[in-house]
Amino acid sequence: MNLFKSRISINIKGKNINRFIKKLRNCKIDILRIKYKNKNEVDIIIKKEDYDKIKKIKSIYDITELEVFGLLKIKKNFRKNMHIIIIGIICFILFIILTQMIFEIEIIHSNKDIRDLLKKELNQNGIKELSIKKSYEEIEKLKEKILNKYPNKIEWLEIENKGTKYIVKVEERKINKVKGEESPRDIIAKKPGIIKKVIANHGEIVKDMDDYVEKGEVIISGDLIFNNEIKGREKADGKVYAEIWYTTKTEYPLVIDKVKKTGRIKNVYGIKFINNLYKFSLNKSKVKIISEKTIASNKIIPLKLVKFKEEETKTISQVLTYDEAIEKAKEASIKEIKSKLKKPEYIIRSSYLKSNVNNSTIEVEMFFAVYEDITDYREIGDS
Repeated sequence: MNLFKSRISINIKGKNINRFIKKLRNCKIDILRIKYKNKNEVDIIIKKEDYDKIKKIKSIYDITELEVFGLLKIKKNFRKNMHIIIIGIICFILFIILTQMIFEIEIIHSNKDIRDLLKKELNQNGIKELSIKKSYEEIEKLKEKILNKYPNKIEWLEIENKGTKYIVKVEERKINKVKGEESPRDIIAKKPGIIKKVIANHGEIVKDMDDYVEKGEVIISGDLIFNNEIKGREKADGKVYAEIWYTTKTEYPLVIDKVKKTGRIKNVYGIKFINNLYKFSLNKSKVKIISEKTIASNKIIPLKLVKFKEEETKTISQVLTYDEAIEKAKEASIKEIKSKLKKPEYIIRSSYLKSNVNNSTIEVEMFFAVYEDITDYREIGDS
């Protein structure tokens, strides 16, 4: 703290300089440092509050201020470089603002109608050129909103931020167009497999149970046949379930980092500028934010003073054995397959094939036989 105390270096000239120094000490003026130039001249460093006292008792002595230290020097340099500091602050704020802005939006799709549709939706939701970047949570909510709004037009949507640019990738939903509600059609296999169940509401079943079918083969025909002749056609309706086969490769780490709570909770203050958070805390431990409250904000500048509760956490590394890692990888493979299935689909059987160790991970190959809906449609007459 002594470095910030205000001190002044002064030069004193006059006859019998030692007598004047003694006088200063008698007046209880602390001389922090003294340097004799000659018998009639000396440089001393004193506290700022003692400077006025010396000027009152200097009598015949010449007093000259040489230099200031501590807070006085900081203030002096601040005033001297005020314009540079202000320009620096303005440049820093502009830099932060510019790095948080979007200058270009690229929508990748061949269909102009889809591009125009997305551009309009993004614009209405604040994603446009010269706008502030959205947070990850805001982007995820917007993607979900657009997908829910256009379920028949958009199959998949991704908004990726690269620097000051948004790259929007989209996949258009393809819906089989029918000529009418009663247009004649066949039910065909969506993928190869062994038939396990056929439900035919309309149409004639042309495949037996446990028959192997290739992709595109007719399972329920819309042709009405009598005496080996086609007497008419109808719209085949039903469901086909088959045994389908998959081979998966799943990587799993041999070392797992688990985050555990230490039980320590504390209040922390910080500043939010756009989507960046600057905390007033020297604690370098990993923490999880439990709650957040805005104390002050500004409508013009995207700046907020926030108070939030932090819960301290610590990371514990768990080293798995070869067998443990294989079991974990098997569980992950099964979970991945199950996540893609709908009712009444299920895994018939699974088997472990092989595994390979790559650096700090293990790669496990699995085989799955799945009871799956392979129903697909094709208008009669289409190839």
